Amino acid sequence: MKKSKFLLLPVLAILACSKDPIAENEESETQLKPEEITEQLTEVAYPDEQGPVSEIYYGGQKMPVESHNGNYVYQGDIMIPANQTSKSPQSLILDKDETPQKSTGRTSGMWPDNTVYYAIDNNLSDKNRVYDAIDHWESNTSLKFVQRSGQSNYIYFTPGSGCSSYVGMIGGRQNVTLASACTTGNTIHEIGHAVGLWHEQSRVDRDNYINVNFENVRSGTEHNFHTYETSGFDGDEFTSSLDFGSIMMYSAYSFSKNGEPTITRNNGSIYQVQRSELSSGDIRGIDAMYPGDGGAPSYTNGEYYTISGVTVLRANDLWYFWTKYGFKRVELKNDRWYWV
Repeated sequence: MKKSKFLLLPVLAILACSKDPIAENEESETQLKPEEITEQLTEVAYPDEQGPVSEIYYGGQKMPVESHNGNYVYQGDIMIPANQTSKSPQSLILDKDETPQKSTGRTSGMWPDNTVYYAIDNNLSDKNRVYDAIDHWESNTSLKFVQRSGQSNYIYFTPGSGCSSYVGMIGGRQNVTLASACTTGNTIHEIGHAVGLWHEQSRVDRDNYINVNFENVRSGTEHNFHTYETSGFDGDEFTSSLDFGSIMMYSAYSFSKNGEPTITRNNGSIYQVQRSELSSGDIRGIDAMYPGDGGAPSYTNGEYYTISGVTVLRANDLWYFWTKYGFKRVELKNDRWYWV
């Protein structure tokens, strides 16, 4: 699954419980109810709304997002920090002596020392789903979840209209919204986004395993089925094939307009998804991103990684960025890339 080499890029996810467009504006298409969304195991940020779609630049890449009162939503439940986006391409690599703008708020996207700080809104109902989800993560990975005591970077579990999360550590307080219908499994999924996981069905090689039946997709929600490659992101998967058992996998009926499947296996058959536990593939990806010793993830020469929003090549234990003049060496300092 795509636990991705987008190690420092806060952007995507699988079945986010946040603010996903579920309502359909065309009367000819069936409007799904929030409880039906839950049954389909597809997390969305805004289950009763469908916002206008526009293209923004985030992490140096162009991507389609839905707008909801100033909030940007990607693939249904992945929140994109508006203060880190632009309407035009951004310069993400600085000259050696250039001072970065303070407003960018960029972070590495990884939680240092395998530790995620968190707080829970007093108004959140059924807090046990959060504690149970955290217990599941701690029991199966090297990640530790510690209640916040003044730390500036932390996740905040709070009520919302749906289920949603940002991807990776984005800096400051980042909300994980949980409507009353969001289950413990949905919470595990959203935490997956918060620590850096993307949606499984959007991996670059997905067409080798599934078909997206766009004729069944609700009008205006087609962008939710883009692959990461479509949005300009590159990177290898941590599993050799698409993981249908991943807790980050879309339901076969996600964003359906007519009750027919929007995703099927290549042979046309329906598959089942689950919201019970991390799959072995999920755990394998997290183990690669967050080694058990709490150290930095290892990088393999000859492979590409997206770090702090820039896709770079690892070669001879150094970093290189592709330009129209060929590869140029860059280096990372304080979560910022600089030309060498």
